[in-house]
Formats: sequence, C-alpha cells, structure tokens
Amino acid sequence: MTTSNTYPILTSAANLRSPQCLENRKSWAELLQKFQGASKDCAGEGQQHYLTRHQQRGQLLARDRIALLLDPDSPFLELCAFAGWDQEDIPACGNLIAGIGSVCGRPVLLLSHIPTQSGGSWSRITVPKQNRVTQIANENSLPIIALVQSAGVFLPDQFESFHKGGQLFHDLARRSQDGHQSCAIVFGTSTAGGAYHPALSDYSIFVKGQAQVFLGGPPLVQMATGEVVDAETLGGAETHAKLTGLADQIAEDEFDAIRKAREWVVTLPEPMTDLGAVGEPRPPRYSSEDLLALVNPDIRKPFDMLEVILRIVDDSRFSMFKPKFGRNLITGYAHIVGHNIGIIANQVPVINGDEASKGAQFVRLCNQSNLPILFLHNVTGFMVGTKAEHSAIIKKGAQMVSAVSCSKVPHISIILGASYGAGNYAMCGRAFKPRFMFTWPSGRCSVMGPDQLAGVMQNIEASSAKSKGKAIDQDAVTKRVEALRQTVQRDSDPYRTSSALYDDGVIDPRDTRDVLSMCLEVVKKSVVEGASAHDVLARL
Repeated sequence: MTTSNTYPILTSAANLRSPQCLENRKSWAELLQKFQGASKDCAGEGQQHYLTRHQQRGQLLARDRIALLLDPDSPFLELCAFAGWDQEDIPACGNLIAGIGSVCGRPVLLLSHIPTQSGGSWSRITVPKQNRVTQIANENSLPIIALVQSAGVFLPDQFESFHKGGQLFHDLARRSQDGHQSCAIVFGTSTAGGAYHPALSDYSIFVKGQAQVFLGGPPLVQMATGEVVDAETLGGAETHAKLTGLADQIAEDEFDAIRKAREWVVTLPEPMTDLGAVGEPRPPRYSSEDLLALVNPDIRKPFDMLEVILRIVDDSRFSMFKPKFGRNLITGYAHIVGHNIGIIANQVPVINGDEASKGAQFVRLCNQSNLPILFLHNVTGFMVGTKAEHSAIIKKGAQMVSAVSCSKVPHISIILGASYGAGNYAMCGRAFKPRFMFTWPSGRCSVMGPDQLAGVMQNIEASSAKSKGKAIDQDAVTKRVEALRQTVQRDSDPYRTSSALYDDGVIDPRDTRDVLSMCLEVVKKSVVEGASAHDVLARL
C-alpha cells in the first residue's frame, strides 16, 4: 500500500509580498466579486411572492429539502450551477438543482426541480443539464435521489426540450438495468414528463396531500374526454398507493418523506469496487489563499504551475516524472486527501513535441497503475512553425491526443487560465469526456485567443483581396475583425462556457482542493481499471 508521505516535499520559492503578487490579489478581488454575485443569482429560487406562497402552503423550498437530506455538516458539491446563466428566459440554475452530497454516509447524486420558478418546468437547458449530471451518476456508480415537483416541459421551449427530453427516461431505465439505484420523492404536482420520473425510478415516495402525478391534469382530461375529476382523485398519493401501485411509500409530510429516502439509502449495497483512500490525508503545507497571489487572472501573464500544485496536494508532496524533459509540461504523482493520482499540468502554455511525447507516455503509465489523472489547463495550443512541423509536431501531438482518448482511468480537468485549440483536446477538454470538469473565474476556453483569431482573420482578408486583385477596404476589415474579436472574447468567458454546459461549474480557486477531494471520492466508487499500453497508444 502506498502511503502519502512517500513522495518528496516541494518547497515554495514564491515571494508572496512581491509587487506582482500584491497586484495579482487586487486583480482577483474584482473577479471574485463577479463570481460571488453570479453564484448568488444562480442560487435563487424565484421571486419573493412565489417563495412566500409556496411556504404558506406548508412546503419546503428546494434547497431546504436538499439540506435536510444531507448528513449534518457535510459538503454539497453543486454541479452545473451556472447552466443557462444570463440566457434569456432561463430561470436560475436552469430550473434544476443538482449535486453530490453525503446521505447516510454514502455519496449520492441529488436532483431537485425548483417549483417556485415556472412551476418547476423544464427549460431548454434543464434537459441537457439533467442528462449531464445523470451521466456523472452513471459513470461513478452513484445512487440518485430526485426531488420531484414539475409541470413538465416549459411549452415555449418544447422544440429544444422535447427531442432531447426522452434521454432522461432512457437513462433512468438503463440505470435500473445496470444496477444503479434511483429514488424519487414526489413533493407536489408532477404532470406529463414529470410523471414518468417516479414511474421509471426504482423506488418512489409520495407526500400525502401534496403529491399528484398524472399524464394529463383535470383541465386536459375534461377537454379531451368530457370527464370532470379533481386532481386528488385523478392522481393523488392515496390513488397511487391503493389503485396504481406507483407509490411505494406514503409520507405524512415532507420531513417524513426525507426520512424515508434516507432509510432507502441505508438499504443499498456498498459498491464492490470502492478503492477508498490509500493514504492518510494531510493538508498542504501552504495556504490555498496564496493562489490568488500566485496566479494572475490575466491569461497573458505566466505563472508557476508547480506553486499551484503544492497548494492542492497532500503535504505539498509531488513526485515529478521526467522533470528535465519536455519541461513545458509537468507530469507526476501525488495524493489528494489520501487518493493517489497522476497530474498533468501546463508549466508553459505551448506544447512542443517533447511535451506531447512525455504526456502520452505518462497517460500510459497511469493506466498501467490504475491511477486517476488530474489535468490542470493553461494552454494556448501546440507549437507552430517550420521547426515544429519538421520535428513531427502533428504526429507527436496526435500521440498525446490519442493517449488521452483511449485512456480508461478517470480524468478530472480544471481550467485555470487558457485552454485553446488542440491544446484543450490534449489536456482532456469537454469533448474528451472527463468525469468532472471545472473552470476558475480566470479561465478562457476557445479555438484560440480573441486577439490571435482576429489577427488571423485580418491576414486572410488581406490575402483574399490580393489574390483577387482588389483593393482592401481597411475600415470594413477592421470593423469585421473587431466584431469577431469581441464575439470570441464573449464566448470564451467562463460563465458563458459554463452556462452552455461546457464544464460542470465555475469554482473559487481556493476551493480547488475541496472540490477535487469530493470528485476523487466519487470516481473511486466505480471501477478504476486502466487500458493496456496497446489500447492507449493504438495506431501510433
């Protein structure tokens, strides 16, 4: 068994009182103010009069229900909290709260509709968000508890929601087949698509006097058939307990329903593949507060990634792999809260051929040892130019991309600074299916930087005009290029990226270790079994 004091201790060389570090802290103050404001917006549950009306009916708010389900004083890792943020007509949080927390000592994925926003209906971002977090639960063998109170699809968004919405039900059915358990607590009215959630879950709990589940409510039934029936008779808790068998348990109130859901968790078998922590957790020797002094939020300014690593790994111990070769890329081994992992990080934002070869080899080694890999992004792409091309940068870059693609151990990605172009691919960007992916407020993700892209387009316009023998309308070109630059600047913003579900959330840099701790605890609940060397380096 590997112990967490095996690896060498890294010593910080940073002068935290230097003018640059002091300037970095000032720069972060503005970014964190925006982060905190956006986080507060996303934690909302609707306008006050809707909240008051909901509570006057004797019902708990969505976040209060989650808090009661969780073990006392245990953390909750919220996922995709910025889904739909700043998009027109999208309720806060995409109208779905999702995250991982401890219930009776077990990590569980919790989902909750927000009934005080549009009746808990599914907006155009709700469906892809639930698909994403369900994928996380499936990949990591997590039970799901869904807190159901939804009017179904938000009809103005039906075109975007309907075609993808069926995946929710498909995944619920497949989860049961694959042995991943799901429980639904029905707190209120759930119609149409909302009715299928408890029906396709393994276990369902209905709150007496509140839960009402039907495909079509009384107004639709009257219009379609002429039958006049009240909601409780049509699909209330007692109806589904006595007549349809849809309700497995009837709860006297919401508190009783939450208690019964916790009882359900206790009945679940422990995962047979739980590897657990392999060493005694030890805090880093340096404070996470230092990260705000060490990393300039301006991605054009370099920072020492080793200084970041020694502030997130146990006891600031890190065993570097090939430290003198391909030095733009840091690779090595560490523990985070006792979990043994491999780390790949960009020390310099450009990947050369040596870095690509080194990265590919390290991915193979982590697969041989069944080690999860943490990718820390600050990359603008692969080196270009005659020297790089003649040094086989395409082939070597493809080796790293192929290794990451074929790797079978869990990957976790965090974007600290830039994450551009094929560099994003080599560092396990969203398209390469990391188990979890988070972004710092300083992160930027795009095909390339806005200034670089604008410059390329300007050169293309000039070349095109020259080849056609036409004069360049410089004013028109400048306007088009500037418009493009601003578009790329907007689209690479971390909140824009997170709003579109291209990551699993924006996080405070100081919370990085805590977030990684929860992610590693979760990924090791599933099988961690690396690919063979042939699989990882296929066709190279």
